[in-house]
Amino acid sequence: MRTLSGTALGTVWCVRFAAHEGIDHSSIRAAIEHRLARIVVEMSQWEPASLLSTFNRAAAGTWFTVPPDFATVMAAALSVAEQSGGAFDPTHGRAAALLGYGAETVARPAWAAELDEVLSAAGWQRLAFDRTTRRLRQPGGLWLDFSGIAKGYAVDALADLLAEQGIADALVEIGGELAGRGLKPDGQPWWVDLEAPPGAALAPLRVGLHEQAVATSGDYVRGAHTIDPRTGRPLDARVASVSVIHDSAMLADAWATALTVLGVEVGMDLAARHGVAARFVEREGAGFIEAFSPALLGMIED
Repeated sequence: MRTLSGTALGTVWCVRFAAHEGIDHSSIRAAIEHRLARIVVEMSQWEPASLLSTFNRAAAGTWFTVPPDFATVMAAALSVAEQSGGAFDPTHGRAAALLGYGAETVARPAWAAELDEVLSAAGWQRLAFDRTTRRLRQPGGLWLDFSGIAKGYAVDALADLLAEQGIADALVEIGGELAGRGLKPDGQPWWVDLEAPPGAALAPLRVGLHEQAVATSGDYVRGAHTIDPRTGRPLDARVASVSVIHDSAMLADAWATALTVLGVEVGMDLAARHGVAARFVEREGAGFIEAFSPALLGMIED
């Protein structure tokens, strides 16, 4: 088994695949780093010259013709925003910045009036986006934030890149988001354990990633960093984590965020309606309880 790793998107990336005759590992690493650099220069809020940052600074009414990667993420983000009733919303970058969740260091807590002001400028419905021409309009004062979807997209992009390089069997991970393509050398799927909060007395849940991905949204690694799009404020801490299994790491990433925002009761209903395989871990007293969507229960029972 060959393992390559590095850093990008503010976190660690890692790929695992069987040794292949004729595969130049240094070339594979270079291709991975180039692919990730392209995503960063388009979608990173930590890069002042990125396309995302440029869009956020643009004047009202400015139109952009965005590249295919950016367009794919934008289209997926708007789709999940619509399906989740706005529980996932990529337009709250200004609130994230005020709360210290973004690239900028904050000197003081955000004032309520400031958060109310930026909330009024946000909202996925304010965006005009033509998927065919890839044209996106800045409505004025709106800051995009792809932190809840770009990492998952990067996982998919690396898995696709490896396939293009002749590596059809691989496990890709970026900061805890994973995608398994093909099979391990022993013919088994890529077995991974779903994340759980430290100290949670929950039975381990191991899933086999064969042409599937898993993403987890939780507050136990970086602390609170999710905004409730309905209020523009930090999300309460009742839901500790949500893990989603999907054939797309990008969509698993976005759905994990949306379901975290909605909470177990509403989120479970939405997951059931859209066939999303999800595990919810919720705080209860000094401990944790878990709940499974029907789609995930179906996987476990099979």
